[in-house]
Amino acid sequence: MYVAGQWIDTEKKIDVLNPYDGAVVDAVPCADSGDVEKALESAVRGARTMAKLPGYDRYRILKAAAELVEARSEEFAEIITLEEGKSLAESRFEVSRAVQTLTLSGEEAKRLHGETVPFDGAPGGSGKFGFTLRVPCGIVVAISPFNFPLNLVCHKVGPALAAGNAVVIKPATDTPLSALKLTEILLEAGLPAEGIACLTGRGAEIGDALCSDRRVRKITFTGSRDIGERICRMAGIKKVTMELGSNAPVIIMPDADLEKVAAAVAATGYTNAGQVCISTQRVLTSEKVYGDFLDALKPKVEALVTGNPLDVGTKVGPMIRERDAIRVGEWVQEAVASGARVVTGGARQGAIYAPTVVADVKPDMRLFCDELFGPAVAVTRFDSIDEAIALANDTIYGLAAGIFTENLEWAMRFAREVEAGNLMINWGPQWRADLMPYGGLKESGFGKEGPRYAVEEMTELKLVCFHLKS
Repeated sequence: MYVAGQWIDTEKKIDVLNPYDGAVVDAVPCADSGDVEKALESAVRGARTMAKLPGYDRYRILKAAAELVEARSEEFAEIITLEEGKSLAESRFEVSRAVQTLTLSGEEAKRLHGETVPFDGAPGGSGKFGFTLRVPCGIVVAISPFNFPLNLVCHKVGPALAAGNAVVIKPATDTPLSALKLTEILLEAGLPAEGIACLTGRGAEIGDALCSDRRVRKITFTGSRDIGERICRMAGIKKVTMELGSNAPVIIMPDADLEKVAAAVAATGYTNAGQVCISTQRVLTSEKVYGDFLDALKPKVEALVTGNPLDVGTKVGPMIRERDAIRVGEWVQEAVASGARVVTGGARQGAIYAPTVVADVKPDMRLFCDELFGPAVAVTRFDSIDEAIALANDTIYGLAAGIFTENLEWAMRFAREVEAGNLMINWGPQWRADLMPYGGLKESGFGKEGPRYAVEEMTELKLVCFHLKS
């Protein structure tokens, strides 16, 4: 791991396992509180260095890093597949997105600016001239999840560096290799030695020390709602961005093109074995087209090939851990015991859970209420647009939602009334362009990602006022 300007090792190690077969891919150091202290001491110095680095130089570093990632894209893709388990095609796509995220972040490094303030429009403001400055926060702690071990790290590190901060990365314990390789790339691209640290270890052992330390001014976290709440409680007076859980709904109105809907649900419900925050989970379907939709969806889901994610034909690989696949099966069986039915899927082999469709799911079932984070979608009937919107909002989460309709009035009601930060019309909720403002409502978190918006979250605003003689 990279701490205080050096690559270091520890006696205690953590094995990185291949989710498909359980083989040891690599081993990484297990950081402790002493390593956290060294990282933060170094980051204090690094923050001063980064703040003095001109925006154009930060741009050049991030641009060079993007080019290096692109040049080594196949190496990165194989690392992602080996440590995370997603198909090689999905890993390659993630790498291409990471290149865009770093490139966009670099561009934002050139655009940090303030604005003039019209004091003469206020009583007593005559003779005053004001403007704002955006300055770095200082030290940013970036805590990333396992499911996008490269691109979601880039979404935190890229804007943090573009804004002139030092950043301390805490990658997911299951998938640290991509973040370590990215750190290596950034240093090769010319990043100052103390501008970054990458600590590998267990969140329970080092997370509290990172998040509660007063030297840290900004925390950016992607992960579960419960861990997010814990971080917020211990953070104290800090700037915090929280990208938390979801159980994203899709509304299918009676005028929808069911073939298009079925293709979209198959594409957005099972990517990365359903381990995506904005994955389609609840499919709210008009009573008028309920049976026809299930008939259209079933063959598309059954066509999704499971297996070794390194095989070219595999569409759905394993979940990150076998116990997660077991949990998905328990939730499905729990729904079936309460009156739901499995249309297709429902079988497990090790960490692979077959792409599954569960019909007749009721709003009080856990499959409807909670975040599944697995390769199953729950289909529920509704009678009217009012009921559909009420069902969509019947959750503590609000990250993403989708609707399929050709009716402009229904589409606008959905946009205005559904409580989610990302709203997709005529596609499923799992869609993200890396330049867009991305974030949730309610207990899906607060703050926005997307380099332009994240840079604002990772800077502080200062006001300057000249009191002139005339």
